[in-house]
Amino acid sequence: MTAHTDVVRVPHQQEDPHEATGHAEQGMNTALLGMLLFIGSEVMFFAGLFAAYFNARAAAPEWPPQGIDFIVPSLIPVVATLILILSSATMQWAVWRIRKGDRTGMNRAIAITLLLGVVFLGMQAYDYYELLTHHGFGINSGIYGTLFYTLTGFHGAHVFGGVVGISIILLRGVAGQFSARHHIAVEAVSAYWHFVDVVWIALFVTLYLLH
Repeated sequence: MTAHTDVVRVPHQQEDPHEATGHAEQGMNTALLGMLLFIGSEVMFFAGLFAAYFNARAAAPEWPPQGIDFIVPSLIPVVATLILILSSATMQWAVWRIRKGDRTGMNRAIAITLLLGVVFLGMQAYDYYELLTHHGFGINSGIYGTLFYTLTGFHGAHVFGGVVGISIILLRGVAGQFSARHHIAVEAVSAYWHFVDVVWIALFVTLYLLH
C-alpha cells in the first residue's frame, strides 16, 4: 500500500519592485511630514511678506518710487537665478540616485548642489554691495528699500539654512549612512531646497520684472 503525501505548493511571490528600492507603501514618514508642515508655515510667512509688498505698491502713487529705476534684471540676479534653478535640479538628481541605491552618485550631486548654493549666496551678497556702493540703495531707502531687502534677505537666510542642511546630508552620505531604503533625510532636505527655489523665482519676477 502506497502512502500518499499531500504536498502544499506555495506560489512563488514576485518581489515588489517598490520594496526593493525602499519605497513600499507604509505611510508618510513623520520626519518628512514634519518638514512639509514646516514648509507650509514658511509659505504663509512669505505670503505675508508678498502681501505687504503688493499692499505698499497699490497704495503708492508711483511704483517703484522715483529714483529706483536701477532695479532691473541685470546680469548678477539673472545668473544667480539660473544657478539656483540648476541647484534644484542637482538636488533632485541626488534623490533619484539614492533611491536606486547609488550613494556615490548622490554624494556627487549633493556636493554640486552645495557648491551652487554657496555661489548663489555669494552673488546675492555682491548684488547688495553693488546696490549700496553704486546707487546708495539700502534697507533705509524708503519703503521700497525696506521691502526689497526684507524679502531678499529673509530668502537669503533660508538659502543659508538650506546650505547647512545640505552640508549635513553630504557628511552623512560620505559616512555611508544612506541607502535605497533609508534616505528620508535626503528627501526632506530636497523638499525644502525646492521650496527655496520656487520662492526665489517668485521674488525675481516680482522685484526685477514686475517692479
